[in-house]
Amino acid sequence: MQSNSAKDDSDEMEIIPSEHNGTVHDTKNEDSGDIHRAEENQKSNIDPNLYLYDDDLETRPHISTFISSIANYENTIPAATDPDAKPAAPSARMGTLIGVFLPCIQNIFGVILFIRLTWVVGTAGAVCGFLIVLTCCCVTMLTAISMSAIATNGVVPAGGSYFMISRSLGPEFGGAVGMLFYTGTTLAAAMYIVGAVEIVLTYMAPWASIFGDFTKDVDAMYNNFRVYGTLLLIFMGLIVFLGVKFVNKFATVALACVILSIIAVYVGIFDNIHGNEKLYMCVLGKRLLKDIPLDNCTKEDPFMRDIYCPDGKCEEYFLANNVTKVKGIKGLASGVFYDNIFPSFLDKGQFIAYGKNAIDIENTDGQSYNQIMADITTSFTLLIGIFFPSVTGIMAGSNRSGDLADAQKSIPIGTICAILTTSTVYLSSVMFFAGTVDNLLLRDKFGQSIGGKLVVANIAWPNQWVILIGSFLSTLGAGLQSLTGAPRLLQAIARDEIIPFLAPFAKSSKRGEPTRALLLTIVICQCGILLGNVDLLAPLLSMFFLMCYGFVNLACAVQTLLRTPNWRPRFKFYHWSLSLIGLTLCISVMIMTSWYFALIAMGMAIIIYKYIEYRGAEKEWGDGIRGMALTAARYSLLRLEEGPPHTKNWRPQILVLSKLNDNLLPKYRKIFSFATQLKAGKGLTICVSVIKGDHTKITNKAVDAKSTLRKYMTDEKVKGFCDVLVSQQIGEGLSSVIQTIGLGGMKPNTVIIGWPYSWRQEGRNSWKTFIQTVRTVSACHMALMVPKGINFYPESNHKIGGNIDIWWIVHDGGLLMLLPFLLKQHRTWRNCKLRIFTVAQIEDNSIQMKKDLKTFLYHLRIEADVEVVEMNNSDISAYTYERTLMMEQRNQMLRALGLNKKENSKVDSQNDEKRNSIDLDGPENADAPETTSSKDESTEKADGDFKSSVKPDEFNVRRMHTAIKLNEVIVEKSQDAQLVIMNLPGPPREVRAERESNYMEFLEVLTEGLEKVLMVRGGGREVITIYS
Repeated sequence: MQSNSAKDDSDEMEIIPSEHNGTVHDTKNEDSGDIHRAEENQKSNIDPNLYLYDDDLETRPHISTFISSIANYENTIPAATDPDAKPAAPSARMGTLIGVFLPCIQNIFGVILFIRLTWVVGTAGAVCGFLIVLTCCCVTMLTAISMSAIATNGVVPAGGSYFMISRSLGPEFGGAVGMLFYTGTTLAAAMYIVGAVEIVLTYMAPWASIFGDFTKDVDAMYNNFRVYGTLLLIFMGLIVFLGVKFVNKFATVALACVILSIIAVYVGIFDNIHGNEKLYMCVLGKRLLKDIPLDNCTKEDPFMRDIYCPDGKCEEYFLANNVTKVKGIKGLASGVFYDNIFPSFLDKGQFIAYGKNAIDIENTDGQSYNQIMADITTSFTLLIGIFFPSVTGIMAGSNRSGDLADAQKSIPIGTICAILTTSTVYLSSVMFFAGTVDNLLLRDKFGQSIGGKLVVANIAWPNQWVILIGSFLSTLGAGLQSLTGAPRLLQAIARDEIIPFLAPFAKSSKRGEPTRALLLTIVICQCGILLGNVDLLAPLLSMFFLMCYGFVNLACAVQTLLRTPNWRPRFKFYHWSLSLIGLTLCISVMIMTSWYFALIAMGMAIIIYKYIEYRGAEKEWGDGIRGMALTAARYSLLRLEEGPPHTKNWRPQILVLSKLNDNLLPKYRKIFSFATQLKAGKGLTICVSVIKGDHTKITNKAVDAKSTLRKYMTDEKVKGFCDVLVSQQIGEGLSSVIQTIGLGGMKPNTVIIGWPYSWRQEGRNSWKTFIQTVRTVSACHMALMVPKGINFYPESNHKIGGNIDIWWIVHDGGLLMLLPFLLKQHRTWRNCKLRIFTVAQIEDNSIQMKKDLKTFLYHLRIEADVEVVEMNNSDISAYTYERTLMMEQRNQMLRALGLNKKENSKVDSQNDEKRNSIDLDGPENADAPETTSSKDESTEKADGDFKSSVKPDEFNVRRMHTAIKLNEVIVEKSQDAQLVIMNLPGPPREVRAERESNYMEFLEVLTEGLEKVLMVRGGGREVITIYS
């Protein structure tokens, strides 16, 4: 290979005398030797087996390098670390148990298990309670299956549902769901804080109440929650800000507390299988009482009479019923399960009592005495919303994918096993609670009937403090985890730059902490704490988590149904129907639980989605929505291919041929404005420019030109596509574009080209390209529009008034009627009035023509003034002969002066740079006078020699006569019109220079004296109809 190269180089060697010794040097061979030495040095670093690919290795990595980069790929959100700590040694990758299972267990088990599950069971009953828990667990299980499929479809960065959905459904859906996930996590922190305060104040230290005895005033209880919750939030916020290391270590303690507490409950259930003799309630008739010492729990006791007989007159229900002591925890052996099977839903203010007898549950006199009432109206759907936060937290494993030894194996197994474990605990707890605890005690939400004790804590073994301390610490740990994770999720969303107003939260402090995001999180969390009630917070944050889970299911279903080549999950136990069922369950639970909270969550998602769509940065993540759009487009295109569109569906699908100047900028911007104004009728728009040259040599110019063309389209708000074609010949390039542009049924049917104003100066090449384009458009049965005076056309942001005059000379499918209607749909032309002129011959009945035309317009539902112009046969004027003579003289003088092909090519080469693309868009400067070329100077010099010898051709005289007469009438009627639309005469059938030049002259005469003209030629088919 080297010898051949040297031989080739020697054929072109250059002999140069040496200035030093007179010898000659083969400089070409020296240069060649240097090149070969450089190549040898470069190839010495290449494996001998890869010499064949030495050129590729400069720009494409070797397969070993590529595989190494893929194997070491890591793109995760850094976990919360202590910025003051010393760099730790690389930790071992975590397995399924430590990395996924236990974190999911910790996040799923929450405060609701300890302070609300017994109340849910007592209110809903064993059957409905079981269905409530089962429904919530089914939602998370189906979501986990979908999540496992997404998580095993390649490397998934940390970030939970946000990263999964944004990379599967696109930045709009991802950003919306990411913000919902962030809001839900933040409100979860608020719920954990309020729950922790409730545990302390209600069950551990009721003496710490600031607002008095909260057992008698519900508002006092919630005010206590707000004050202590705010203080606890400030304390926890400082811990997150200063001691992230403590948060991470405390997570282990919280997990141990959760597990030990659950074990203590199970042991206690079997320890109390025959009941607990230490726990009794005081019951009046069938109503549950509070704040009654067991020693005073008799009807004759003075303590009771002071309450129910304050003025010597006793309350009727007290007189009619006895007071009894009832064992609270009866045990599995007691058969109390059968009393807890059916639901006991109540309205707010009703008494908690056995059965559904109105006498027992209705508060008739408005006095509660010491009887416990329902503080909220309960229903099956409400209880789902309150319980659902207990099953959230299934994303904990996917958030740690960067720390897992085998994420694609650990995430599905660990998450699904965690859900199965927690679901088993929840479902069995429903049965055990229903079979162990008395119905009235189960429904006593705050344990007021047993002295303000936690029901679950009194079931547990060996002591209630195991549950109280364990539930408080676990709830505190869950709150700290939420306050740690939420700011980092917000920072991740901000760093993706899809929501511009979140940009300030992308920055970290000097210590690497998301301080700004933490402050916003604390503010939102405080708003949740001000609600002061777990029963209000739980359904609200349930909405946000349900939205997230719904979108995870949607993402899996979309990817599966589209069957995209990149959708190859390692987890095989999924199906699109399961994902759709999960999505349906999420939406159903949202609406059933609280339709107004559901609307809030959906409204928030829609607002964020539209904001990202309108203002967000464009991201191409290969998401499923783009794939769905491609699938829908393919389906629609195949449907359109079945046949031509009906006349009622016809609309201009526009192809704009734009000229570029020497700087590759569109020469006439207003042609894009005109296309925008026509696009009020919707349809397709494609803008194309043709550059003369060799595509292999000017590829970069074509790319730059296309970018510029796209910018102009964006500035003029033209919604469509653009392209640039490089061709050796401009005419051939335009012909190729017109014939091949479009796809299937979405092919342009209307072409917009500009008038070649310099056709006289530039000679035949200019009008030849123009007429060739007109012929090609006609042969393709496409409509043609030639705007003349394009620089005088209005801007798209202007509003004009006046007339749009249509001169309907010949019928071309009704395009002349449709175009002004489409223009009037745009605000620029909306205030203009339509006037339609038609020409009557001597034998026509002009009155009947006007009447018929009005009827036709009435059926077309187009409002316009109609006028029939009568053109009588008149003698051909001397001016007509003179214009015809001048036209023919010019043609003959071009031949006589020897402007043959050689000289034409010489003239063309002088202006080659000015004619890189067809001049179709109008004059570069409409006010500038036309320059005179050398050919016109020669024409004027030789005019005297030919004037006496040339006799006008009768055919040309008649055509010139028509052009002049029509022009006179049009100028007289429409000189002040904002736009004149007329038929474009067909080009000559004979391809002869004289005929083509005459055609251009006729068009010039026809439009003389008119500022803005739109010449239109139909495509040979009807485009407008009178039928509905």
